[in-house]
Formats: sequence, C-alpha cells, structure tokens
Amino acid sequence: MAVKLQLACFERLGSSGWAALERTASVAREAGLLVIADGKRGDVPVSATAYGQALFGSTPTPWGDAPGLGADAATVNPVLGGDALEPLVEAADAADAALFCVVRTSNPGAADVLDLPAPEAPLFERLAKLVAERADRLPSESGLSGVGAVVGATEPGHLARLRELMPDSIFLVPGIGAQGGRVADLGPALGRHPASLLVTASRSIADAPDPAGAAGELRAELWDLAR
Repeated sequence: MAVKLQLACFERLGSSGWAALERTASVAREAGLLVIADGKRGDVPVSATAYGQALFGSTPTPWGDAPGLGADAATVNPVLGGDALEPLVEAADAADAALFCVVRTSNPGAADVLDLPAPEAPLFERLAKLVAERADRLPSESGLSGVGAVVGATEPGHLARLRELMPDSIFLVPGIGAQGGRVADLGPALGRHPASLLVTASRSIADAPDPAGAAGELRAELWDLAR
C-alpha cells in the first residue's frame, strides 16, 4: 500500500509546509507505506535534473549533500518530451524509485488537449508510447515496470487501449469516488499482474464517517477485481 502526498497542499504553506511534508513522509514510512510525491513535475532537462534531486536524491553543495524528499515514486509530466523525461528516469533508477507519467488525467478538461485527434493518434496515446519506450529502464522481478502511468478512472473507454500500449506499466488511477470513477469499470486496465493497478482515493476516504472502513471496502473491491 502507498500514500500519495499532493505536494501543492504542502508547498502552499511555505517552509512550514515542506517541514510538514517531510514529517508526513517519515510517518508513512514508519507505517510501512510507500510514499508517492504527487507534483506532476516536468521541465527542460537541466530543471528536470533538479526535480529528480529534490524528489529522489540529494543536491551536492560545498557543505555536503542536501537531501531531497526521498520519495519512493513521483508523478511527472512527460509533455515536454523524451529528453526532459530522461533525467527523471535516471534519478528514479539511481534511487530504486518509480515514476508515474501523466498520460490521461481524470479531470473533465483533459479531453480539451489529451484526447485531441492527431495525424496518427490522440496525444494521450503518444504519451503512452513515451512511457512504453522506457519501461525496460526500471524493471522489477514481477515483470512490472517502474515507469508507470497516471490514467484516470473517469474515462474508462480509454483503458483497454492504454493497457495495450503500456502492458508492463503500473497504472496509478485517480478519479475513483468523489470524481465519479468506479472500480467496476477498471477491468480493462488490469494487466497480467494484480499489482498493475494502484488506485488512489482521497476525498471519498478522508470525508467518510469511517475512513478506515471506507479504505477497507475499496481495497476489498479491488482485490475482487484482480482475482
């Protein structure tokens, strides 16, 4: 299991927010949870290198290395292209971490850009190919790749095609619960390994009268899907 920390919710609080982020990540690790830094970072290669240091590694200084967050995984934005993605793949590889590249998000406005037709395929399919081309860079014993994809649950009609394009990637799936996505619609996104889906839920659990019970129900529904 993992906890997905939305970086914007911490960063808006300034230095005290970053301190809270570090503390939250530490508590999550003590509880045996993987830490996913959800900031959808992406920039030109030199800046992407700095993002990699901040998320996974450290930054050398004359006074010693300044540690970054030490996340187990992070969401990144591949829209700037392959050369901008490379430093993040390299940083994740060096830290034995993972990436989730934004391919098709869960918000309604995603269709304004990501679903636009192009001469060969919609943009989200080209992004999926960028992911698939790097899948062998972060291999695992399970056969799943550490180069994963953010794939929203709110457009289930895309799921089968995305799984076809990215057979070895773990899908980080937002949109279940408060945004209207349903676990029952995720079958086409399931790969050949039950860990090929990592479904995220925030408001539907945090706002529930019994958050632990809501999380347990979601987990049971997912395991039923994977059987």
